[in-house]
Amino acid sequence: MKRLPALLVLEDGSVFSGQSLGQLGETAGEVVFNTSLTGYQEILSDPSYAKQIVVMTYPLIGNYGVNLADNESLKIFAQGFVIREYSEIASNWRLTETLEDYLIRHNVVGITNIDTRRLVRHIRQKGAMRGIISTLETDIDKLHQKLQAIPQMLGQELATQVCCNSPYIWQENSLPPTAFQPHIVAYDFGIKHNILRSLNAQGFKVTVVPALTTVDEIRKLNPDGIFLSNGPGDPEPLKEIANNIRHLADRYPIFGICLGHQLLALAFGGKTYKLKFGHRGGNQPVKNLLTGKVEITSHNHGFSVEIDSLPAELEMTHLNLNDQTLEGMQHRHLPVFSVQYHPEAAPGPHDASYLFQKFSESIKSSVTR
Repeated sequence: MKRLPALLVLEDGSVFSGQSLGQLGETAGEVVFNTSLTGYQEILSDPSYAKQIVVMTYPLIGNYGVNLADNESLKIFAQGFVIREYSEIASNWRLTETLEDYLIRHNVVGITNIDTRRLVRHIRQKGAMRGIISTLETDIDKLHQKLQAIPQMLGQELATQVCCNSPYIWQENSLPPTAFQPHIVAYDFGIKHNILRSLNAQGFKVTVVPALTTVDEIRKLNPDGIFLSNGPGDPEPLKEIANNIRHLADRYPIFGICLGHQLLALAFGGKTYKLKFGHRGGNQPVKNLLTGKVEITSHNHGFSVEIDSLPAELEMTHLNLNDQTLEGMQHRHLPVFSVQYHPEAAPGPHDASYLFQKFSESIKSSVTR
């Protein structure tokens, strides 16, 4: 396939020259990197990447194509895609289309044949920043001017932009026969399909609701537990949602991950802050402080909870061994807990899948009191 020249310009003036990948055009957003070796389809379709241009650190991308089963949502949410080398040949028994066809079908602009090692080292040193990819404009100054109009990720409220518009029941597979089938209400802040599959696998009946669903609306659904999903953007502006969570915590068992974890901390008076370049990949070592075991975990977040801001009623349960950031917490008295990472993986290891079982046990204990 003939490729056109393409440029990636960062807000600090750095320029990376490459060739077009996917849809021709321009796109802009926060440039971040993911260290996963596989799973580009799941990454692209993860709503947590809204308004972000994703750089893959693994050098060869596209060799197994795309299939119908591995999407984490109904569309690509990543704003753009950056890789070192695109594999023109894709081979996999589940393949339904190539990665490039997938990008074109979803109107996603990408760039290939750039030095992603240099780009990632630059982001690690300077921090995640805004960038623009273009196959249309060759004037770097003009691209840099366009970039100034793109909002910073800090302060952006994106969860309500990517969530569902109305409640729906998730039941991809038939539930296993059980004497007790808990009803879970899952807040959608940008929820991934594999999270819903993981909840379904526990025998839960799952009702997914929009991000701004009120406490009264939740109570009318009569759930046995509440799940708080992942999602994009800054958690700080979501004060109304955090207030709802605080009221729900007094009545229901709660399990939160990623943005849901951050919102749970805010609900109890904690604080969040933006990481320099975030955690994105499937190889983050996290220590479970309750068991002493180390889990290799999947991450996708640019914000974190301040450890020193945790109120006395919340205790830290997990710690990131790379940078000593907070990875998990639980309430000392209520059946409420959360983790910063992704126990459902997709892509990534399954070391933390036990957390869904913990949630199930928490609900059963609460119901039988």
